[in-house]
This record gives sequence, C-alpha cells and structure tokens, in this order.
Amino acid sequence: MRMRVPCPRKGGRHEESAVLTHFIGGGPLAAGKSFPVHDPVTGAVVRHVHEADPEVVDRAVRAAREAARDWAALPVGERAGWMRRLAEGIERRFDDLVAAEIADTGKPLGQTRTLDIPRGIANFRAFADLAAQRPDDAFHLPGVLSYTVRRPLGVVAVIVPWNLPFLLMTWKLAPALVSGDTVVVKPSEHTPGSAAVFAEICAEAGLPPGVVNIIFGHGSAGRLLVEHPGVDAVTFTGSTATGSAIMRTVADRVKPISFELGGKNAALVFEDCDLDRAVEGTARSVFTNGGQVCLCTERVYVQRSIFEEFCGRLAQSAREVEPQPMISAEHRDKVLSFYALARSEGAKVLTGGGVPVFHDHRDSGYFVEPTVVSGLSEWSRFNREEIFGPVCHVAPFDSEAEAIDLANGSDYGLAATLWTTNLDRAHRVAQRLEAGLVWVNTWYLRDLRTPFGGVKLSGIGREGGTRSLDFYSEPTTITIKLEQSDA
Repeated sequence: MRMRVPCPRKGGRHEESAVLTHFIGGGPLAAGKSFPVHDPVTGAVVRHVHEADPEVVDRAVRAAREAARDWAALPVGERAGWMRRLAEGIERRFDDLVAAEIADTGKPLGQTRTLDIPRGIANFRAFADLAAQRPDDAFHLPGVLSYTVRRPLGVVAVIVPWNLPFLLMTWKLAPALVSGDTVVVKPSEHTPGSAAVFAEICAEAGLPPGVVNIIFGHGSAGRLLVEHPGVDAVTFTGSTATGSAIMRTVADRVKPISFELGGKNAALVFEDCDLDRAVEGTARSVFTNGGQVCLCTERVYVQRSIFEEFCGRLAQSAREVEPQPMISAEHRDKVLSFYALARSEGAKVLTGGGVPVFHDHRDSGYFVEPTVVSGLSEWSRFNREEIFGPVCHVAPFDSEAEAIDLANGSDYGLAATLWTTNLDRAHRVAQRLEAGLVWVNTWYLRDLRTPFGGVKLSGIGREGGTRSLDFYSEPTTITIKLEQSDA
C-alpha cells in the first residue's frame, strides 16, 4: 500500500503529487471523488485525496467493530507491545512523516523534526508504559471486597485538526488503542499526508486489520462519522463551533466525548519579571506555528510601568520572526479580516498588519505578517474572538487584581502564561486564573502525565496521563460478599 508522499519543496517546486486512499480493515480503499490539497507555502497542489461518502464511513466503522472484540481481549501488556512497535515504525519512517507534514502545513523543517514527529513517538511509548504499569483499585470492608476493572469503550471516532496533525492524532490514538478501543480517524482535509504514512506504518507492523482505520474528507465526512450508530465515543480537537455541533449530534445517544476547543489565551507580564525572558517567551507564545496553536497567546497584559518598553521590544521581535504560512487561502483571508477589523475598531498597529512580499514562489502562498496591536477595548470583537494567527493585542494594567480580572474576562479558558520573579505572586495568581493550563515563566512546556484541556468554551473533559486512560475506558465495580468461615 505504498503511496508517493511529496518530499520537502526544492526551489519552490514539489515532486509529482500523490493520490491518497482510505485505510480500512488493514488495507487501502480507493472510493469517493477526489479533492486537491494545497501547499500553504506556494499554493501549489501537492496531492489529491479521496473523499469519504456514507458507504466508506460505514465500512470503516464496521471494520473497527469487527476487530473490537479480539483487540479488547488482548492483555494490556500485549497491546502495550503493539504501541511500542508502532513507535518503532514511526522511527523507521521518520523522514517520510517529516516530508508529509511539511508538504501539508508549510511548517519549518526544524520544528517538524524536533517537535511534531518525536512527540508522536513519545505518545505511543508513554501511554504504553502508563497502561502496562497502572494498578487496579481494590477496597476492603469487613467481609466485603470491592474492586474495579476497566473495559474499552468500543469504537472511537478520532477527529484531528490541521495545526498539529500528527502530534494530535497520536496523542489520541495511543491511549485509545492501549485501552482496548478500535478507532476510525478522520484527519483534516488540509493535512492528510502524515495520517496516510501512519496507515502504511500500521500495515508494515502487522497491526490486526480494523484496529486502526483512516478515512479522508471534509467536515461532511466527520459529521457522517460521529452520527454513525456504530461509533461509541468521540474525541475531537478543533473549533468551538464544530465541537458544539458534535455535542448536539451525539446527545441523543449520550456518547462519551472529549473536546479540546478554541482559545483566546492571556499572558500576564508583571513589572518584576525578567524582561528579556518575558519578551522572548511572549513572542514565542504568540508567533509559533504562525499563531496556529490552540495554546498560543492572543491577549497580552503588561504592568503599566514597563508597558511602553515591553511593547517596543515585542514589536521588534515580531519584525524579526520568519513568517509562516496560514494553512489555507480561506484561513489567511480570515486572519487578514481581523487585521482590518482591528483598524476599523481603532487599534494602534505597532507592527505588521498586512501581507509580506518575498519576490519569490512564496508570494503565491498563504502568508500574513506577524502583528502586534494595542489600544482596543476589552469588549472589541478583536479581543473577544479567536483569530488563530500570528497576532496579539497588548494592554496595560495597574494592579494584580486588575490583571486577573482582565485575563479571566473571556469566554474561553484554555491556557494562560504568567511572567514574574515573585514566587508568592506566581502561586497566588496562577491559582486564580480560569484556565486549564497555566505556565509560569515559560510556555508550551508539557509533561504527558498531566491533565490537558480547557474550561468554558475551550473544551470539556481532560486527556493526558491516567485521564486519557480513564476517558478511553469505562470502570466496572465488582463487589463480593465474603462468607465467614466456620473453622
């Protein structure tokens, strides 16, 4: 089931584009009309992909359900062994995965080689170790023994976004598979390449047919998948609007859901911070991956005594950032519409706000300028809605209490960042921020054992560590009455 995955662009050109097929029941399935996928750097077509229709979705779910009983019956140690074999397969196909991810997302080579693909390997190994070593619960009362066992959910629909496609796919697949579930994966229509390579890895490893199934398509394919009566649970990372739609779809059948949704994340910069670290860290949290990370900062609040200096230095950092393309022409236009909105709402543009000119093949791509603005009301649309681009708004604050109120004054609550050298303040403020994750004097530092997720419109449920294993399985409590011996 080999397919041609484009190599990283050379001189602005790609090799011959591939045609990607679905992966169902352990093998390829070429079904459904095809659609093009574009390189965000150049706008060129890099591959064509088959679109899943109702018949394809049904075949994938049925294949997963047919494999579910035997896969669930394997001892957890054996399933953990499969996870380690998949990790080894990723290592063998490392360069192919890097090429596929770059072709679809336009990410820098360094980021892809040091973050996206290595995290996929780490996800499989971490959850294999965690599941294999997790103890069972047992409780004793006089004459009574109660203990719990965990059963897989069954067939899980895994819907993956386009910003970190391989990292987030494996983040969901590893705990689902090691828990005994079978899966149907639907990647974003913009970024199918790394999922297609992973399908080959599953086949090369000899993973039992139907344990992993991958279908391609747009939102309509995802909707067919979550609506299917053979799907037992849904895990989704993406926009809040899509998450809300999925909740309505699965409500009648009360399917378990785990959602990591949008964010409008805040950074608080206090006057006692290490200013060099705060500027560098904030720039990283705003502009990494072109701002196309759910954890990126879009609202920056700076204590008034250092506000002007911080703004000047952050704007300079933005001018030094190498622009990264938006994922699509549509998303580029959305981000640019927010740049225009900022101006119409009366913002002061400190830097950026337009489209960079390269005078080469990138001028046909989907680039926007890294941008810093200030001067808007907290109730402006620019400060209320998620933009998902390389942009932030900077505003001053005077007191700790005001800073906390500003950070919490959002409908979202995924992540926050706090910059201070005062240890008491760090603990005090961090515990009052309405966010699922709070970083102090750093950003994007993750321990895979810790809970991950957001509050308010940023999601429901938590994954990471044992929380992932808890979501992808159901506990059954068994209670035994022990009869007293006559001896």
